[in-house]
Amino acid sequence: MAHAQASPGSDARPLPARTLDATAGADPLEKLTRALAELKAQAILPLLSAATQALNAGHIEEALHLTSQVLEAAPDSGLAWRLVALCRERGGDLNGALNAYEAALQLDPKDADLANDLGRLAMQMGLFDVAEQLFRHFMAERPDAVDGPNNLACALRDQLRYGDALDVLRPTILAKPESALLWNTLGATVAEQGETDQSVIFFDEALRLDPGFAKARYNRANVRLSLGDPAGALEDCETALQSDALSESERAMMNFARSTMLVASGRLGEGWDAYQVRLQPRHVDVTHFAVDDATWTPDASLEGASLLVFGEQGLGDEVLFANLIPDLLKALGPEGRLTLAVERRLVPLFSRSFPTAEVGAHATYRVEHQSVRTAPFARDRSFDLWAPVASLLQRFRRGMNDFPHRPAYLHANPVQVDYWRQALAELGAGMKVGLLWKSLKVSSQRSRFYSPFAAWAPVLATPGVRFVNLQYGDCAEEIAHAREVLGIDIWTPPGPDLKEDLDEVAALASALDLVVGPANATINLAAACGASSWFVCPPGGWPMLGTHRYPWYPKARVFSPPGFNRWEPVMTELAEALRQDASPMS
Repeated sequence: MAHAQASPGSDARPLPARTLDATAGADPLEKLTRALAELKAQAILPLLSAATQALNAGHIEEALHLTSQVLEAAPDSGLAWRLVALCRERGGDLNGALNAYEAALQLDPKDADLANDLGRLAMQMGLFDVAEQLFRHFMAERPDAVDGPNNLACALRDQLRYGDALDVLRPTILAKPESALLWNTLGATVAEQGETDQSVIFFDEALRLDPGFAKARYNRANVRLSLGDPAGALEDCETALQSDALSESERAMMNFARSTMLVASGRLGEGWDAYQVRLQPRHVDVTHFAVDDATWTPDASLEGASLLVFGEQGLGDEVLFANLIPDLLKALGPEGRLTLAVERRLVPLFSRSFPTAEVGAHATYRVEHQSVRTAPFARDRSFDLWAPVASLLQRFRRGMNDFPHRPAYLHANPVQVDYWRQALAELGAGMKVGLLWKSLKVSSQRSRFYSPFAAWAPVLATPGVRFVNLQYGDCAEEIAHAREVLGIDIWTPPGPDLKEDLDEVAALASALDLVVGPANATINLAAACGASSWFVCPPGGWPMLGTHRYPWYPKARVFSPPGFNRWEPVMTELAEALRQDASPMS
């Protein structure tokens, strides 16, 4: 079965660009080269040297071929296994790299550098607690190496243990202020806490010490984007991409970030074309689609075709990108056939909204640390073409004029909308406002996009408003805080599971006067159904497409803080806007 690729993302938009750590410390290939100089087995030295040179030049397959010849002659060569591991790692084959590192470790279990290498690999696989233990072992064996505290800080940060990470970094930087590596990691750590202005200072210092440090320049690019400077971000990102020291996966990640920077600059055609990098096998967040049919391309004829379209990335992204489905149906024409594979909770809503399409649930599996997505309901069928939904943006949303002024493209159940209007009316007079404040998908890359619940106090104090809880997941603590500390009763609608019953959530949102919150899945759902929606988004968010609004949703309004972790000004602005809207309804 053929596999195509696409990347999973957040529940409201594709993941913000990841920070690129230099968790290897000193280049492991450099270490291996030094070890080769001490090698006594002259018979295999030329092959290992040639393989190392090939890998250094980016010729991974050639390096693997040469190393396989070494292992045929000397299967107990730990250096050869380490070289295989590096080849696999740089080629994005993390499982193959893990097996090779383990083979090397069996041959030399006391090699502290192997613990460091395995820790770095564990980081890439998301096994941050495992990486922490490996890096602590490395530090115990090599207390003078910068790699140890640097890498440990990265592992702690990615467990959201920012204070612990800073406690490791500060004394190390005081002892070794000349290390660009440490300044980069310090910048990445404070950036993910939301201290973006300060992080720029640290990235600048890393680049002063090492102007060719591509990862620090890339990290600074992401910060510049978040500060509303997409042009500066692009400049830094494209400079970083000129480095020859990047692995294929790192280069794919940077190219993915570059695509979002283009989109955030309003250069939509270029951006969506570049966004195709998410389909490359080397992209770190790649998902493989199990599809045998021909892949859609922007110049493919659609009229009268049968087309299978997969929802991709997070739940909110599937809703956002569905903005183009009415245009896609028009392009297919009356003789065409559209099949949509979407997240299972969206099936009833999408079936009602696009009655001429067949809608079913996709399924995603983990296979050796990689995602594979299928359409089980269409397994025995063939199609003229297939596409992940975001690829279609290349054709249908190349410029701002391609976004129609369509108030809604998803349609809630009208019977349930009426039901919720009556239930809301029983709450008494006043404006009924649905409230959201967090995402359940929390990581070191995402936490800075969501304000603490306490920051909503000025909004919750707005007179003439009855707040309705739309927040999915466990939010009992926040609801209790609002009641006991702020004296505000946030009404939780009885019955629906706000995470699972999305068709009911769509109806409830459509019955409300307003929905307010960060760009998570639920507010995207509300906006797509035509509900008045106020997004609270940090500056530089790519879904705004270089504007100060959400072109996907004509009725949506955007409120942005002046910077990360600066929630007070935007909450004050939001509260004032809400007070003005609520006054006539009081």
